Amino acid sequence: MLRQLLPVFALLFGSGLLLFAGGMHGLILPVRGSIEGFSASALGLLGTGWAIGYVAGCLIAPRLVGMVGHIRTFGVMCAMAAAAVLLQALIVEAWAWIPVRAVSGFCFAGAAMIVESWLNDRAQPRTRGAIFGIYTMVNLVSVTAGQMAISLGDASGFLFFAIAAIVYCLALVPTALSTSASPAPLTSVRLDLRALWRNSPVAVMAVFLVGISNASFGTLAAVYADAVGLALTAIALFASIPVLAGAMAQIPIGMASDRMDRRKVLVATAVVALAADVAFVLLVPEGRIVNLVLVGAFGAAIFAMYPIIVAHANDHAPPGTSIQVSGGLLMVFGLGSIIGPLVAGIAMTELGPRGLFLTTIAAHVLMIAFTVWRISVKSAVPEDRKSPFQISVPARAATPETAALSGGQTEAEPLEMPTQAPQADSPAPRQDAPESTGGHGEPWDRPEPPVSDDR
Repeated sequence: MLRQLLPVFALLFGSGLLLFAGGMHGLILPVRGSIEGFSASALGLLGTGWAIGYVAGCLIAPRLVGMVGHIRTFGVMCAMAAAAVLLQALIVEAWAWIPVRAVSGFCFAGAAMIVESWLNDRAQPRTRGAIFGIYTMVNLVSVTAGQMAISLGDASGFLFFAIAAIVYCLALVPTALSTSASPAPLTSVRLDLRALWRNSPVAVMAVFLVGISNASFGTLAAVYADAVGLALTAIALFASIPVLAGAMAQIPIGMASDRMDRRKVLVATAVVALAADVAFVLLVPEGRIVNLVLVGAFGAAIFAMYPIIVAHANDHAPPGTSIQVSGGLLMVFGLGSIIGPLVAGIAMTELGPRGLFLTTIAAHVLMIAFTVWRISVKSAVPEDRKSPFQISVPARAATPETAALSGGQTEAEPLEMPTQAPQADSPAPRQDAPESTGGHGEPWDRPEPPVSDDR
């Protein structure tokens, strides 16, 4: 296995540097913003700006790569990300940070897509799973290390901005020195809400609400922790523990969702998140231990929801459309990520720290109510038509290329969401049909499988 991983070691190392800088950058902004007295609304807009830039990067990066190539585009993305960090260190004003944060999101998305495209191109079918697993582990460890590094120095100065900029620049070295040929064009998607909704209403509604809750927490967790009086090390833990807990929780939750109706597993996971929400709102705990225990349970629930939703949507999609489905859901998640931090920031400004978890309560209650209703009117997909659950990187670090790398296809190709609707004279769906509103796979053409002698 080591011999098989050596060709992609440089790419994994570059990805680790990229995620380390991203983790440090993402946490130093709310921490420094709180020190400078920025309002929660302004800090929430940092998350909104990031999400806008990230979604734009996922949509535009494939075109840039098509024009100038992978290496040049990656170099531009890393250089612009480094410049954005330094600009925020020089101009410590909320009005300047918000649009610059959008630039960071755009660059980070483009750089991550290029790394994943390169890994996807180098992966062989028999090593793809191992490479994706290691890539996921590298992401989690790097983000956590970047966040925890904040506790080692003074967050009120220039230090961590400079370190993040340096590491962004170092991240381009492995690809810049690569002598291998550029991979295939990046995977691109076009958002088609109607097709996604026909495929699975639960997936669309749930992933939108997960975008609201997860982006709200991801942006404002440090602001909440600072507001309740946690020290800098505890603030870093408050932001890092949920991501790690969510990664570990994906294994048992994924196994459960493979054995029963995924919607019920989603509801149970949302109930756990809701219980943590309510505990934060009612208790507003100030102690370090209580906060970290509660946020660990909260993170285990909210960061395990996204892969359940993607797996559920793929259960209802016809063969060969997993990347279209996953890419479309990622765009819907991005829309929720734009709204969530803005709403949560306003809520925290008006209601204090508990406004963050009042926002996530609303998202989780709506998710539970809608999913329970869908369970009552549509039966679960048959077991023999389920797609396997796949452990996923955190949704805010996912791109359309992530689905390709995880095994969706062996060669990245430009893809668009199909828009074929059911024929007007097609029979109405049965009441006991699978959860998809038009019957299993109706939003897409579903060709008959080829007949072969060894079938």
